[in-house]
Amino acid sequence: MAAVLSFPEKAPGAALAAVAAAKLAGLAIDAQPDPKLSAKDAAKLIFPGGEELAGVPSILRYIGRAAQPAHALYGADALTACQVDQWLDISQTLVPGSGFEAACASVDAFLSLRTFLVGYGPTLADVACWAQLQLTLQWDRLKKGGAVAHLARWYEFMNSIPELAAAAEAYGLKRRSAPAKHASAADAELAKAKGGGDTGSFDVGLKDAQMGKVVTRFPPEPSGYLHIGHAKAALLNQHFADMYKGRLLVRFDDTNPSKEKDEFVENIIADIQRLGLRFEKISYTSDYFPQLKECGERMIKAGMLYADDTPVEQMREERMVGTESRCRGRSVEENLRLWGEMFAGSEEGLKNCMRVKLDMSAANKALRDPVAFRCNLTHHWRTGHTYKCYPTYDFACPFVDAYEGVTHALRTSEYKDREAQFYMILKLQQQVWPELPHVHIWDYARLSFVYTVLSKRKLTWFVQNGIVDGWTDPRMPTVQGMLRRGLQLEALKEFILSQGASKNVTYQEWDKIWSINKRVIDPVCPRHTAVETDGRVPVTLSNGPATAEFVEMPRHAKHPPAGTKQQMRSSSIWIDQADAQAIAEGEEVTLMGWGNCIMRRVHKDGSGVVTGIDGELHLEGDFKKTKLKLTWLAQSDDCPAMELQHFGYLVTKRKLEEEDSFEDHVNRHSKTVTLAVGDANMRSLKQGEVIQLERKGYFIVDVPFSPEQPQQPMVLFNIPDGRAKNMPGMA
Repeated sequence: MAAVLSFPEKAPGAALAAVAAAKLAGLAIDAQPDPKLSAKDAAKLIFPGGEELAGVPSILRYIGRAAQPAHALYGADALTACQVDQWLDISQTLVPGSGFEAACASVDAFLSLRTFLVGYGPTLADVACWAQLQLTLQWDRLKKGGAVAHLARWYEFMNSIPELAAAAEAYGLKRRSAPAKHASAADAELAKAKGGGDTGSFDVGLKDAQMGKVVTRFPPEPSGYLHIGHAKAALLNQHFADMYKGRLLVRFDDTNPSKEKDEFVENIIADIQRLGLRFEKISYTSDYFPQLKECGERMIKAGMLYADDTPVEQMREERMVGTESRCRGRSVEENLRLWGEMFAGSEEGLKNCMRVKLDMSAANKALRDPVAFRCNLTHHWRTGHTYKCYPTYDFACPFVDAYEGVTHALRTSEYKDREAQFYMILKLQQQVWPELPHVHIWDYARLSFVYTVLSKRKLTWFVQNGIVDGWTDPRMPTVQGMLRRGLQLEALKEFILSQGASKNVTYQEWDKIWSINKRVIDPVCPRHTAVETDGRVPVTLSNGPATAEFVEMPRHAKHPPAGTKQQMRSSSIWIDQADAQAIAEGEEVTLMGWGNCIMRRVHKDGSGVVTGIDGELHLEGDFKKTKLKLTWLAQSDDCPAMELQHFGYLVTKRKLEEEDSFEDHVNRHSKTVTLAVGDANMRSLKQGEVIQLERKGYFIVDVPFSPEQPQQPMVLFNIPDGRAKNMPGMA
C-alpha cells in the first residue's frame, strides 16, 4: 500500500517537490488534497502504519533513501549526501521577499560552471530548489531581467525533464501563459518541445510524425567549415529528433570530389561535437556509391535515365526554354553502353552525363530532366580513383535518405522549387527499388544576417583572396570563427532555438545574438584594466605610496567564483589620453578601485596633447560627487603589452540583392588594432578566457602572455555587446 501525501487543498504547490521527486525515483505515493488544512500547513507523508513525516525536506530525504538505486537522487557517498542535505536547507531560503534576489544570485554564482547543484545528474537538491522557483512569481520577473543567466539556464533544463514537467503541470503555479493540460508526461514534453513565447515555435505539424519513429538527418557538404546557418540546420534536426524521441543521423554529402577535403570533414565533425549534437551515426554518401550505381543502372533499363552529350551551355539554354534534348530518345542499349563508358572515364564517356526523364514542359525548371550522374576524374577523398562517375546531390539525396530510413528531411525554403523534384525522383527510384520507404520534406526559413554572406562559395572567396585569415577568422560567420570571437555556445543555441522553425524569411540583426551573449558572459567574466599605449598620460601623485603597494581585489564584485587579483598602487600611474583630455585643472576625479584624486595641474604640448598630470590623492572624498570615474594602471614593467583587435562586417551593404556583385561591397578595412598595456594579473590569462576590460568592453584572449617571449604582445579580440557602434571599415 502506497504512502499518502497529504497537502492543503488551497495550496497544491506544497505537493510539487514531493510528487516530482517520487516520479523521478519511480516511487508510488498517493497525493491527496486535504480541505481541512490551511494554506500555511506543511505537507505530510503518512505511512500505512500511521507514521508521519512532516515538511518537504523530510519527505524528500525519505524519497531519496527509498529510491532504487538510492544514490540516483541522494548521491553515491556520505559527502554527496551531505551536500544534498545542505541544498535542501538552502532551498527553503528561495521564498518571496526582500532576500529572494540575493538568494538567487548566490545560487546563480554557484551554477556558473555547473550543470547540476550536486554531482553530474539531477538530485533532490535540484528538485527542491526547482520547485521553490516554480512556485514563485517573483522568480518570473527576476528571470526575465537576465541578471541570473546561469540559474535561468539550469531552471529551463529542469523544466525539460518529463517527470518534473508533469508534476509542474498538476501542482505548479498556474501562470497566465501556462500550457493546456496533457494526457501524459510524453504529451506534456511534446507540447513543451513545440515551443512558443521566448522560444521559437516548433509546432509545425510534421506529417505522419510518430513518437519514437521520427528520423532526421543533418547532411553537410565537406567543402568548407560550418557556418551559423548550418548550425541552425543541425540544431533544428536535433530538436525535432528529440521532440519525437527519435533519431538524428549525420551524413556527409561527398558527391563532388572537386570541392571536398579531409580538413573540412575533420572540422565539421569537431563543430557538430561542439554544438552538442547527439547523433546515432556518421555516414557518407560515398558509402552508398555501389547502391547508387546499381539504382542508376536499373533506372536506365527501365527507360528512366538517358545519356546526354549536349554541350553544357546548350543544355542549360534548352532547359531554360523547355526544349527536349536530341539525346532523349536514345535506346536503353545505347544508354547502357554510354553508362559503361562514363564509369570507365573514357573520352566518349567524359562527354556525357546521365539525365532523369521528368517533364521538360514543366513550369518548374527543376523538373526539366535534371542531371543524375556526371563524370569527374578528380581524386575522391575517400574512394580515391575507384569511380570516374558520380551521382549528383539531386539524385543521391532522395535515395540515401530513404535507404537510411530518414522519415523527415528538413531543408531551407530556398530549395522549395526542388521539393517536387525530390519526390518525383524518389518515386522513380522506388519503382526499381521497391524497398525504399517514403520521405517527408519540411522546409524552414534560411538564416540570413545583415552585412553578411553565408554562401560557401563566397566565404571561400574571402579565404582564397586573403580578406580574412582562414575559415576560423573572427570576422567569419563560421561556428569556429564566431566562437573564437567570444560567442558562447549557450548563446548560439539560445539564439537559434529562439528562431523556431518558421518559414518567414527575415534578415537578422547581429545585435540580437551578441546581446544574448552579453547576458551569458557579463555575470561571470572577470574584470581587468588596460591603458592604451598611444598617448598614455603619466600622472604623478604627490602623496602616493612611496613604494608600490598591492591590494587584493575581487576580479568580479558580484561573482566570487571569479577569484581575486592584485591591484598595484604607486605614486606614478597611467591613464588614457581621452580621459586626460576631459580633465580640468583642479578637478576632483575618482580613480576606480582606489579613491578620489584632485588633478592639480594638467600639462599639454603646443598641439593640445596632454603630456602629464600632477595629482593629489583625496581618499576621503565622496565618489558620488565626482563626474569622472577613471581607469588607471600603476606604471610597471610587469604590465603586459597587448593588441586590442576590433572587427567590422565583411561587407558594407546592409542587404545584398541577387543582382549585386558582392566583390563590389567588400569591407577591406574590417579590422583595427589598438596597442595597450594591461594589469599584471593578465599575464596568467589563458587562451579562450573571456574578460571585461573596464570601460573598454568585453574581450576574449586569442594569444596569451608568453613567459618565454615576454616582448610578444598578447592578442585580445573585442566581443560585441549588442549595442551598435562605429565599426571598422563602415562609413
